[in-house]
Amino acid sequence: MTTFPTAPGPSRRTLLRGGLAGVGLLTLAACRSAADTASAAKDAGDASGPRRGGVLTVGAGVDFTPALLFAQSANTLVQRLVFNTLTRYDDRLQPQPELATSWQVAPDGGSVTLKLREDVTFHSGRRFTADDVVFAVKNLQNPARSAQLRSTAAAVTDFRKNGDFELTLVLAHPVSNLFDLFEFMIIPDRESVEEAFAGTKLIGTGPYTFTERKPGSSLTFARNDKYWNPGRPYLDGVEIRIIPQTESLLSSLKTGQTHLSFSVRGKDIATLKSDPQFRITPYDTGAGAYYIGANLTAEHVSDKRVRQAIAWAVDRDRLVQQALGGYGTVSATPWPKSSPAYSADAAARYRHDPEKARQLLKDAGLSGITLPFAHSNDPGNTAIAQILQYDLKQVGIETVLQPTDSPTMQKQLIAQSMPALWTLSHGFAQLHPATLAVSAYPFNEAKNSSHFSSPGYTDIVRRAWQRPDSDSSEAKALYQQVTEVLLDEQFVIDLAIAGLTEVAGAKARGVTLNKFGYLNLDDAYLTA
Repeated sequence: MTTFPTAPGPSRRTLLRGGLAGVGLLTLAACRSAADTASAAKDAGDASGPRRGGVLTVGAGVDFTPALLFAQSANTLVQRLVFNTLTRYDDRLQPQPELATSWQVAPDGGSVTLKLREDVTFHSGRRFTADDVVFAVKNLQNPARSAQLRSTAAAVTDFRKNGDFELTLVLAHPVSNLFDLFEFMIIPDRESVEEAFAGTKLIGTGPYTFTERKPGSSLTFARNDKYWNPGRPYLDGVEIRIIPQTESLLSSLKTGQTHLSFSVRGKDIATLKSDPQFRITPYDTGAGAYYIGANLTAEHVSDKRVRQAIAWAVDRDRLVQQALGGYGTVSATPWPKSSPAYSADAAARYRHDPEKARQLLKDAGLSGITLPFAHSNDPGNTAIAQILQYDLKQVGIETVLQPTDSPTMQKQLIAQSMPALWTLSHGFAQLHPATLAVSAYPFNEAKNSSHFSSPGYTDIVRRAWQRPDSDSSEAKALYQQVTEVLLDEQFVIDLAIAGLTEVAGAKARGVTLNKFGYLNLDDAYLTA
């Protein structure tokens, strides 16, 4: 195996095919070493460096949903506090060690051999071994778990253990997003997983132990004194406070009752930029995107011309400025600029052109139609829905807004029971492009929320996914074909790329997110 370089070196493809070796946890872009943390603290005006003690409070707009623990949802604030993953991406999308210390991918992409940390215990005191990795993969293969990367987990067909701390995963075929799975897949305690799924007990190997849950109010966590990462965490504990009301969340931040939040809507963030008591940190990874979804079994939107008319009707620039406070990038495709699937021409394919929208509706023989339009009932998404409702009305499409709580919308999305139109945000475009089309509920080629099905789409997606590389010219050509299908069919009408934005008071330091938005507080601390 090759040693991982500390400076920019081999391509991601070289690292995945050639393997990576290391002892312990190497320096991560999103999980810095003590020296890096101290340096960052000094740069931010905290010359004393990391400080032990204190309870960090995090304001969340949506409550924890235990049934979605193994999915990417509002639970991302909880997952990395209690659990670990096998690997972590750095800013160059190169995997770094976490519970796996090194790995070797077979030249044909048909298997991967993992070496695991030998000094890790679960919060219950049980030792972490290769059996727990086997369980974690099988857990995601379980249809009851609502795990978006189930297709990739299902590609693992056999497990070959070489003792307690070395394991080979045998694949049915190469998968280009294997390390997306490793970053996404939290490692739960197999002895209490059903209790975790019910929200009564959360046991992992992570930096904090779960202590209490008050549904609709708060979740609390205490420091794991036996954490495998030496000297971490710094904090005594963490409290996640559920504050769905925008005004209450802002008041909590301003008074210091809450130290930070990722739930402040964009237009409110814009009003805080000049306030010296707040530190605004956008995570410009493209981890989120706003869109309109269309249920192709519903009347009118089954016609592709109607969906394209909607795409032309929306004023994306106004949406970004008014609803997102400028924290977003207009785009008709799901891909951020960092993605190998990104194309500037494709991102600009649909612009605000009401006349073209009206002509498409006329071509479809429609005028004056009315469609149900679901949206999450929080203030930020309500504002987005109202802007979209206005734009659609200008071209002759009336909409009846259906405000719905976020957990219910997520369940409807998974169950494919959405109305004719809905608006939400999606992730999964920030990693390997194939992950979006085989894992994200709106885009999944096998079963998506829109009931869209196309042999051509399936063929392109499968060819992009079932290959050992992700950055070759052949792979990029396939991504472009996927993009063209999305732009033509418009069963997902992308509007803007916008990642999470951290709004923090002066005391909170060292907070980071992984590529799936999991909250990482290994290095977090509170200043005096």
